[in-house]
Amino acid sequence: MRSTLRGPLGWALAAGLLIAACGGGGGTAASNAPKASGPRLGSFDRPISLAFTPSVQAATISTNSNAIKAALEKATALAWKVTAMTSYAAQVEAMCSGSVDVGFFATIQMTLLVDKGCGTPVLGALRVDPVSKQLSTSYSSQILVRADSGITDLNGLKGKKFAFVDPLSASGYVYPTLTIKNKTGQEPKTFFSSTIFAGGHPQAALAVYQGTVDGAATFIDVRTLQDGVTVAAGMPPDILTKTKRIDTAGPIPNDGVAFAKNLPDDLAKQVKQALIDYNKSDDGKKVLGALYQWDGLQEIDAKFYDSMKDALKLAGVDVQGLANATPRPAPTPTPTPTKTP
Repeated sequence: MRSTLRGPLGWALAAGLLIAACGGGGGTAASNAPKASGPRLGSFDRPISLAFTPSVQAATISTNSNAIKAALEKATALAWKVTAMTSYAAQVEAMCSGSVDVGFFATIQMTLLVDKGCGTPVLGALRVDPVSKQLSTSYSSQILVRADSGITDLNGLKGKKFAFVDPLSASGYVYPTLTIKNKTGQEPKTFFSSTIFAGGHPQAALAVYQGTVDGAATFIDVRTLQDGVTVAAGMPPDILTKTKRIDTAGPIPNDGVAFAKNLPDDLAKQVKQALIDYNKSDDGKKVLGALYQWDGLQEIDAKFYDSMKDALKLAGVDVQGLANATPRPAPTPTPTPTKTP
């Protein structure tokens, strides 16, 4: 199904309408709006800040995030900027501090945002299940080893070096930790000789390929594109023959998009619809697929991640402790409501 973004006529027209909304046109709509305490959200002086989970390689984020930024600028006639994230935790902190307004977040990040009261999940990703070939609200984790390692199951990794992705990664840490505990009866810190956090799923898979570690946890399948056959960008062409999957974990609630708690309602509605429309367009399908292997979007709320909270408890991950360690939102001016032009 094809669709295109239906953006406003142009920046000049949008600027005129914004001036009118601020009272320049003599209308009554602006009289009920709160007084601005700073630059208007979405203006060139205060662009809307858009952040992306650093779960994939930086080059992949850079290329595709700029395409999404351009699409949102066209759809909303407002100014946007992409904010680079160094870690999963840094992205949560950024939304809590008021420096990120809209973000593409991983599953555990969503639970932290809800616990902190900093953000609201609004859109959940859909992916084509590799078995049923149907759109699914969940995905799975995998454990990789080198194909020539002689390792055929988890027990073969005992006393070996292992790479996780990030402490706040569901498929790159929490779910594989559960699998390791359930199948070996040991915690990862005692089962493996050493563990590292690679910082991203591609980095974890490449650590196995390069022999830096003996095994790693990633989402299924970081090595390929959505067809499950074509090697993903940035991956060695022989990674599918040099590495193999020995175990899986899941299902895991999909990642998605969250808005900052103080994002004006009218703007939140506009941005959500713009993302839904973009997802339906040919360009949007290509970009979101290349970025996070998303095949669709659905509207969600915080309850969507309740099962993630249960898994965190079983894995012994103290979500509230992580939330308490995240800086509380700094006092920031309430953005001036931005009416849709």
